[in-house]
Formats: sequence, C-alpha cells, structure tokens
Amino acid sequence: MPPTEPDSAAAAWFSSSYSGNNVGQCVEVAFVGDGVCVRDTKQHGDGPVLTFTRAEWTAFLAGVQAGEFEQP
Repeated sequence: MPPTEPDSAAAAWFSSSYSGNNVGQCVEVAFVGDGVCVRDTKQHGDGPVLTFTRAEWTAFLAGVQAGEFEQP
C-alpha cells in the first residue's frame, strides 16, 4: 500500500527566520504526520505543495548545510 499524502490544508505553516523581509523569495514548510510539505510563500496557499518524507527532508537539509547546492 503506497504512503498516504499528508493533508496540508490545515497544516501549521512557517517560514525560516532567515527569510526576513525578502517577500516573494521564500518558502513555507509544514510538518504533517510523517511528511514535510513545502510551498511557495507568494502563492498565498493557492499554489502547488511539494511533499517529502522526513528522511528525504533530513537528507535535503544535510545537503544544504554541506554546501551541495552552492552555485558555481
């Protein structure tokens, strides 16, 4: 049986404290059950939502911290 998609409709969304006043240039994250949901802040909840497992999210954050996504 495939995993159930988290219901992000009633999720408690938050953005990073690093977002500051960069309106339109940040994402919001919500932890829902065993999943992590990510959306574009400027869509005001009307845009698509990306869903990850906790393990995928943890791996992504580790990659960010290790500099794996730095531009050349």
